[in-house]
Amino acid sequence: MAGYTPNEYMQCIEDFLESGESDTVTALTCITDKNSSTESFQQEAMKVIFLVYCASLVFIMQAGFAMICTGCVRKKNVQNTVLKNLLDVCGSSIAFFFLGYAFAFGGDPNKTSFIGNSNFMLVDITAEESSNGIYYAHWLFHFSFAATAATIVAGCLAERCQMGAYLMYSMVLTGLVAELVSFYKSSTVYPVVVHNIWSSSGILSPYNNAPMLGVGMLDFAGSGVVHVTGGTTAIVATILLGPRNGRFYNDRGAKLDKPKVFTGHSKSLQMLGTLILWFGWYGFNAGSAVKIDSDLNPVVIAKSVVNTTLAGASSCIVALLLNLVIAERKTGEPVYNISSAMNGCLAGLAASAGNCGIIEPWAAIVIGLIAGLIYLGTSALLDKFCIDDAVNAIPVHFGGGAWGVLATGLFSSPKGLREFYGQDEFVGWFYSWGRGSGDFALMACQITDQMLSRKSSDLTFPSMDTHR
Repeated sequence: MAGYTPNEYMQCIEDFLESGESDTVTALTCITDKNSSTESFQQEAMKVIFLVYCASLVFIMQAGFAMICTGCVRKKNVQNTVLKNLLDVCGSSIAFFFLGYAFAFGGDPNKTSFIGNSNFMLVDITAEESSNGIYYAHWLFHFSFAATAATIVAGCLAERCQMGAYLMYSMVLTGLVAELVSFYKSSTVYPVVVHNIWSSSGILSPYNNAPMLGVGMLDFAGSGVVHVTGGTTAIVATILLGPRNGRFYNDRGAKLDKPKVFTGHSKSLQMLGTLILWFGWYGFNAGSAVKIDSDLNPVVIAKSVVNTTLAGASSCIVALLLNLVIAERKTGEPVYNISSAMNGCLAGLAASAGNCGIIEPWAAIVIGLIAGLIYLGTSALLDKFCIDDAVNAIPVHFGGGAWGVLATGLFSSPKGLREFYGQDEFVGWFYSWGRGSGDFALMACQITDQMLSRKSSDLTFPSMDTHR
């Protein structure tokens, strides 16, 4: 479809003059129709441009992940680590093109299904749908999400995973199976979670013709879809690989009294990566406010980036200060731990993804404060159970994401739900109490999502020889 030019408006007038009619209604109707078509095209073009821009911001997050992973590992493992990040992008793009996008968004929108079954390699996009480019932009945006979900695991496996095995994992998570692994295992990871929550034919989707409990599961930008899925996969992978040599056990296999800390070689790179991720998160969350079948919603877009900022900032502060208090109680010396601040910030951002467009700003601060606490608690549990996460991605993404899903069921405001989902009957539990009803439908859907995301991530990894 193309925009109309002034010459086409003049054509309406010329046709009117040539017709010899005295009634100007015909000419005015012609001009109005062309003007309406132009405005519609401009709206679609704005959506395409905005989606591509947001996808680019999300893609930049790959650089953030690479910097964090590089800073957290020892110098001898830097090349291996950053190459995994590059392979994530390459493997994910091919996988998502061939199968992932179809599994995520394919299928009859009027029939509920567990997994998509159409639009493989984008071949089912009609001429009308491809005329404005929105579906291609939609693919790019969700590819960047799929790559993010895969990259979450990269840091956890640092310093002990062979390159070939990691590339196989990345392609499996995002949708490519070929003959490498069974269809069942590979198809129950990221694309299936996306399909069931974000596709109009998904079982838990709020866009379903008959959504679960009348409301469906709400995940604005992926606290559950991206972060819990990636975090759960990270837990499985980390447990299967086991800890690095000397981390929790000595050479004889005896458990150490205190876990050995492998200090990364650059805090500066870790900070750079954190700030790049925060920057990219604006595209992550704001881009999720775009719907293919409706106009841009500037209010939701603006609110989502404000809430993203507040959640990340408050989580950073509480994680830093609480860790300061804990350190002072344990050692007698207060220490400002920069890693706690950085990862606390990221945990708050992960928690904001599920609800940033449908909550009020004060709630974003509360969600961020609790996310900081959850990050510190989850990080301590990893050491307790001897789970070796080289970059603390599990507390950030699994802990922050899981809390973000539940927080959506608590803090979703009537105003926010009206602005984005077009309904305010099923609201956050706290708002339900304010109405005197205590309706639990939305929270029940959020809890169901947690179980789906974790179950779908319970995949069997191919054989991975350790590289220490």
